[in-house]
Amino acid sequence: MASVFVSGNMAAAIGARQAEVNVVAAYPITPQTSIVEYLAKFVADGELDAQTIPVESEHSAMAACIGASLAGARAFTASSSQGLALMHEPVFAAAGLRLPLVMAVANRALSHPVTIWSDHSDSMAERDSGWLQFYCETCQEVLDTIIIGYRVAEDARVLLPAMVCLDGFYLSHLSEPVSVPAIEDVRRFAPKSAPKYPILDVDDPKSIGLVISPDFFTEFVYDKHASMSMARDVTEEAFAEFERMFGRRYSHLESYRIDDAEVVLVGMGTMAGTIRVAVDGLRARGMRVGALKIKTYRPFPGEEIRRALRGARVVAVVDRAVTYGTGGIAYYDVARELVNESPHPLLLDFVAGIGGRDITVDTINRVAEQALAVSLDGRRDDVTWVDANKETLAIWGLALR
Repeated sequence: MASVFVSGNMAAAIGARQAEVNVVAAYPITPQTSIVEYLAKFVADGELDAQTIPVESEHSAMAACIGASLAGARAFTASSSQGLALMHEPVFAAAGLRLPLVMAVANRALSHPVTIWSDHSDSMAERDSGWLQFYCETCQEVLDTIIIGYRVAEDARVLLPAMVCLDGFYLSHLSEPVSVPAIEDVRRFAPKSAPKYPILDVDDPKSIGLVISPDFFTEFVYDKHASMSMARDVTEEAFAEFERMFGRRYSHLESYRIDDAEVVLVGMGTMAGTIRVAVDGLRARGMRVGALKIKTYRPFPGEEIRRALRGARVVAVVDRAVTYGTGGIAYYDVARELVNESPHPLLLDFVAGIGGRDITVDTINRVAEQALAVSLDGRRDDVTWVDANKETLAIWGLALR
């Protein structure tokens, strides 16, 4: 395997190149733009035999990928923020048509006000669309997960599209050394094969995606649900095979120092590395704190969550997205899995890093210290905005709860 020093966006493009995609359709939006620029250059330089389609909007980009996939091609796109929001309608169509597309999402906050900086509000807004969702911590993880995404999405037991999410700027524009698997090895890991779903064929004309009555709609939805559930096992198989072939191990969850932890801090994406550094510092101060990183958000690894957090007194979920009036989004999925456990840990909901605000070691220390305090007296707030600026809110006449 060759080693190169590249950004997260370049890693995503290399992953698509090594997967030998046939069609790339996309519209530029910060911080995603360079992903498809790199792919266009690969095509121009003869490194990738693919059709690039520069479209007039993200909606059209997804529509083009849907058409390509319906013709049996391996399709790829990338987007971010308002671009992903504009894709919303055909994103659901791609999942409903059971098309194994892969899309890189360089996470960026949704407006308004307009920001180009990162949080998870864009991909979280699509969490119930029927797409697989993987959240990455490193550039190497981005490259590898693009390839894994095709292996899982194209499996006949799944046939659902996949989003590979990388935090905008924190990862999209960060450069790190990565190992690039040889195309021949990727072909063995994720071989192209005849599509396992109906395709458009001029010699065998058919209608696809027609209106359906209530007599059958529920069963189509249940089928997607069942396939998403099956994707847990298929993804685990892919992770194991990837480790066997390339030596890098991934899993739905990554735990760190949780065996004897009273408090476990849960996060996704690039914050996971910061949480681990904070845990080491807190351990040095005698605090029994551990960390749990969620990589696979859809399908949600509920059984693994229950097993990993069994024995923790307090679980503090740090979300980089919020559902307004309630709290962090991933928190609710974690809570759903633990609420019927007996006994179940005290669950705490923290929101941080919104709109690109840095999640620092100090941020995580404050989360852990509050969680430890709660573990002593049993108090809990509905949601804690751990890094909100009290002075700014006071100027606006708002109180920070």
